[in-house]
Amino acid sequence: MALFIVSAPSGSGKSTLVGELFRLLPGLSFSISYTTRAPRGSEENGREYYFVDRERFQAMIAAGAFLEHAQVFGHYYGTAWSFLEQAESQGQDLVLDIDVQGAQQVKQRLPGAVSIFIAPPNRETLAWRLKNRGLDAPEVIEHRLGDASREIGAYTGYDYVVINDRLQESVEQLCAIVRCHRGDDAAACTLAESCRQDGAAERLRPVLASFGLNSVSE
Repeated sequence: MALFIVSAPSGSGKSTLVGELFRLLPGLSFSISYTTRAPRGSEENGREYYFVDRERFQAMIAAGAFLEHAQVFGHYYGTAWSFLEQAESQGQDLVLDIDVQGAQQVKQRLPGAVSIFIAPPNRETLAWRLKNRGLDAPEVIEHRLGDASREIGAYTGYDYVVINDRLQESVEQLCAIVRCHRGDDAAACTLAESCRQDGAAERLRPVLASFGLNSVSE
């Protein structure tokens, strides 16, 4: 069984890419995170998230129920171990859609996990996407953009980087990474190799610059 971690700043199009991944490739299981925040828009309990109160979430932490958990914007988010166990028993590969904090925890506990960072093409595009999805107040959007700078600087902790500029190309790259590690198609590894983090510095240079970052150390 392979474990894939997918992370991105809010508004980078991660959910769309993961949705396409599941549409195109069979044999994948998705881990639905637990959260203490309220549902937004058309979100439903058990579909996008399991919505629980802080008391229950903290009880789950105390019971060691989480593979990873983090606090973001004042709310808890976490991935239960049970999803990993269930995917393994069903012979499926598991995809985790989690933030940078959670990804670091998973890599520490399960070093063999394949981590993929989805980056926006630049700050301006990310700001436009956040505004146009109509979910957040202006001050929250500014906060998210500030967090995005920190998160993008953490790309060196990932195995792969996909810059989500052109949707179709990004979908192909994400699928190639998964197919390569599943051994489905040796040819996919050529495309996956082009997304390796250790060769992403030049591709990411204009992205970093748009966030006011000249290097990953800033």
